[in-house]
Amino acid sequence: MHSPTPTETADAATDPLGRERSHLAASRAALTAMREDVEALDLRDVTGTWVSAQVLQKQVDERIKALADLAHTPLFFGRLDYLHAISEAESEGSGGERFYIGRRHVHDAGGDPMVIDWRAPVSQPFYRASRTEPMDVAKRRRFGYTGGELTAYEDENLSDPDEADSRSALLAAEIEKPRVGPMRDIVATIQPEQDEIVRADVTGTVCVQGAPGTGKTAVGLHRVAYLLYAHRERLARTGTLVVGPNRSFLQYIEQVLPALGELDVAQATVQELVGHVEVRGTDTAGTARIKGDARMAAVLRNAVRAGITLPAEPCVVVRGSRRWRVPAYELEEIVRELMGREIRYGAALEALPQRIAHAVLVKMEQGGEAPDDRVQDAVARNAAVKATVKACWPAVDPVKLVHRLLSDAEFLATAADGLLDAGEQAALLWAKPPRSARTAPWSAADAVLIDEAADLVHRTPSLGHVVVDEAQDLSPMQYRAVGRRCTTGSATVLGDLAQGTTPWATGSWQEALHHLGKDGAHVEELTQGFRVPGEVIAYASRLLPAIAPGLAPATSIRDLPGSLALRHVPDGLDAAALDACREALDHEGSVGLIAADARIPALAAALTAAGLPYLDPGTETTADARLTLVPASLAKGLEYDYVVLDEPAAIVTGEPDHRTGLRRLYVSLTRAVSGLTVLHAEPLPAELGAS
Repeated sequence: MHSPTPTETADAATDPLGRERSHLAASRAALTAMREDVEALDLRDVTGTWVSAQVLQKQVDERIKALADLAHTPLFFGRLDYLHAISEAESEGSGGERFYIGRRHVHDAGGDPMVIDWRAPVSQPFYRASRTEPMDVAKRRRFGYTGGELTAYEDENLSDPDEADSRSALLAAEIEKPRVGPMRDIVATIQPEQDEIVRADVTGTVCVQGAPGTGKTAVGLHRVAYLLYAHRERLARTGTLVVGPNRSFLQYIEQVLPALGELDVAQATVQELVGHVEVRGTDTAGTARIKGDARMAAVLRNAVRAGITLPAEPCVVVRGSRRWRVPAYELEEIVRELMGREIRYGAALEALPQRIAHAVLVKMEQGGEAPDDRVQDAVARNAAVKATVKACWPAVDPVKLVHRLLSDAEFLATAADGLLDAGEQAALLWAKPPRSARTAPWSAADAVLIDEAADLVHRTPSLGHVVVDEAQDLSPMQYRAVGRRCTTGSATVLGDLAQGTTPWATGSWQEALHHLGKDGAHVEELTQGFRVPGEVIAYASRLLPAIAPGLAPATSIRDLPGSLALRHVPDGLDAAALDACREALDHEGSVGLIAADARIPALAAALTAAGLPYLDPGTETTADARLTLVPASLAKGLEYDYVVLDEPAAIVTGEPDHRTGLRRLYVSLTRAVSGLTVLHAEPLPAELGAS
């Protein structure tokens, strides 16, 4: 917060950029002082026990880490000049107040704020104010940076009726800035419709259908950062998690959260969430589809409960010289009651010996004894009670259970009766059953089944909030696995139905949200693109009628004539790819060579032979290494200034079915920010039409 003095107003009129640079320098100095104050804390006299000392030191260390000045990230990126004072300290004055908006809060030695956290309520008009609804803002100023150096500014006089609407040149420049290094700081580019999603209530689940380049990933990361700011204590207890499609993608985005003011947010792939076994095997597309079907949840439930047996014999407990008999019919009532309560199998297993022991205690009391809780616990541990429990409600190991289900045709047939037909059951069974669960060739889909079984036995702990990106690719069983991690919390679901590149990709968000356990969640659709040039997105959208007929084509705010080049190369495709990469490298920024997975070895050899260094997906680009060789299967979620796309037909035929192949091609076509060159020896897919 700051109210400009007459002297500052005069200085700003003569050298406005110099004054803003001075404020940046003063803010950085203040941040350094804040960090030094924390580092100078002496905790020896304020801690009680060794444990409290460790806890306090950890909090101090985290605070020091949070106060780091990220040299190449702007400390503030905007300024709001309000028409009227909005804080108590300035309420008696007639003038307005000025706030610098940045990635974190910074205050001076007197405690007065020099930079306001972008997540604070007072910062909200920076994203949402407009000429039709200025929100008491006289002026909104955006700053331009090169590295960490402030180089330009741009003003919007929102309360001036005579100033015409115009597109922000600095905002466009920030969006179009060449990409070298990790994913850019994106907090300055959030748009009003995105900000509404970011600041939605923590108790509600939000689903975002976003076309390529609409910023859905940015929305998800900003939402995590905002929720941790607005509900820090609550989420500190319950936890947050970002779920991504692969580790390369998570490495690509992990640099963003510190620039948004957050340092410790857990990240994982779905496979890492369900890592109960080592994945060594693979499934055919058909088998994987069946294993991912929601019906498998019911199959597993039947399998988990298959061992429950109603007692046929009484339970006789010997205590001293007396014998206490619980008849079979009474035991049956207890077992049936537990079966009907729908509690977790493991919880019922823990409750059953106590219920039998309670029945014994009732008989002891009727016999004139006065047992207490210690006696009940002792009876529950009695050998006769243990034997009855083992016979009626045997323990279940989730890994061994799924091993048996996929090995034993008779056991599978019983569990899948009325759920899966004979052909589907045959597809699930291993051709050569492994001897043990330890040596089984577990697939990724098997690990999800084991996770479902584990939850049927013992409830999976729930987090406070989960963000799942590229969610369209999850199977129903994978949705259930993610949903188990937020049963008592909320979720942000991000994806694009047109980019579903698995045979089991979801058909609708309503279906996906049902499997996630979040029926009724709000679905937002983002169709205005900020990243992909209009010419490129229009070309890629030719595929939409074939891959997602219900979706509206995306639009783009960026009109870059010449951003798309189609080249037919009858001979020498590898050489043409090298030439196209060299052309792209003549421009500033990152370059991605995207090709069908089967083409990667040949292109890698050609690049090496030509002396062109290249990176693997997810590796940070540098000034010396700006080219990345990307298998089409890993392209999702990544972006490059210039993309060379090798042989579209090979990308399509590299997938199990034609629709999935076209969706993979749609993803690959929409990774470019400044230019796309498509090389092909074979005819282009007919769905792209005549070019």
